Amino acid sequence: MNEFKVLLKKVSPQQLFMGSVLLVNGGNYLYNLLLGRLLGPEAYADAALLVTLLLVLSFLGMTFQLTTTKFAVVFSGKDWESFRNRIYKQAIIIGVLTGALFVYFAKDLQLLFQTNTPYMFVALGFGIPFYFFMSVNRGTYQGQQNFNMLSITYQTEMWSRLLITLAFVVFCPWEPALSVAMGIAFSFLFGLIPSDTKGIAVAKPSLLARKHVKRVNRFIFLTLGYEITQIIINNSDVLMVKHYFGANDAGLYASLALIGRVVYFVAWMFVMLLLPSVVQKEKDGESTTPVLFRYVGYVALLSVTIITGCYLFPELIIKLMFGDAYLSMAGLLWLYALATSLFAIGNIFAYYFLSLDLYLPVIISGVLGLAQILAITIFHDSLEQIVQVQIAIMIVLLISQLSYFILKKHTL
Repeated sequence: MNEFKVLLKKVSPQQLFMGSVLLVNGGNYLYNLLLGRLLGPEAYADAALLVTLLLVLSFLGMTFQLTTTKFAVVFSGKDWESFRNRIYKQAIIIGVLTGALFVYFAKDLQLLFQTNTPYMFVALGFGIPFYFFMSVNRGTYQGQQNFNMLSITYQTEMWSRLLITLAFVVFCPWEPALSVAMGIAFSFLFGLIPSDTKGIAVAKPSLLARKHVKRVNRFIFLTLGYEITQIIINNSDVLMVKHYFGANDAGLYASLALIGRVVYFVAWMFVMLLLPSVVQKEKDGESTTPVLFRYVGYVALLSVTIITGCYLFPELIIKLMFGDAYLSMAGLLWLYALATSLFAIGNIFAYYFLSLDLYLPVIISGVLGLAQILAITIFHDSLEQIVQVQIAIMIVLLISQLSYFILKKHTL
């Protein structure tokens, strides 16, 4: 026991958070793998749609989380107190409105995505307000670099989603997709443990100075713009495959996307560490470039490792993770991993620019995100063609980010 305590003292909060994120990603993969095996390709297509919608929500939630993170570093005292009240109030309002849209348009969403029940969208809608509240709570911990508490919130959300969803799927007679939606909604409640809400008074008028309000609003819109492009780039392919192809092909593609995106999910861990570090160094007048290079190097090394593994052992990976029913996707696995890796590396650059309040990369990403949708709309004769389109778009995106960094290097 004493040796264990000594070991814990040697582990930094950042290292603990990295280990926690790896565990959360492992748990999320286990969650999807169990659903894939329990439900089969057709039923898993609806479950994967919900997981994709959760990713969409996570990018919107990240707008609140990253904004809170940045200004937890910038503000202090009364300014920080006023900002917290303001951002919590905004998160609650946006969460309620977004959830209401899911509930109201549930039947339209059922028709759009060809699902078996509209109630999966209703259940998800009721959980959305808690998700946005949770995002602000996490942003507070992240900005204060309290990575121990931040790690716990991700653990409570992930494990509760896994256990509750499996309980509903196994023991409840309703549609599997509704069970998945219920599990996701309940996990948002557990993700609020622990919460740093002491002193929050959302009904209190905002006392934040006008100059600070302008700066906050500018960052929110900048971040929201980039998160929307993230949604488009990272999720439009799964949603469009669900629209253009049958349930079996959509389920197969969802399994491919889940495996291929592992590099992106791990890269997200580095983004969480990158942003508060860059903001703090900029505030202190120190160089931020070494931080960028360190995390780009980590993601590049991870990407090469995963792409190589997917190229050499595609059938083994798919068989172990999803089973024989999904083996037809083996030939596309390394290509999808390549597309995701290019996006993940470009994403590190984008969040670096975002932390420095630079706008042009957001516009570039938005244009290319729309280009991806247009390209898939035109070229969707096969699943292979859709993957090839994404690789081409991601190459252009990464080149544009690198070019912008080189042009701006003397001012960063």
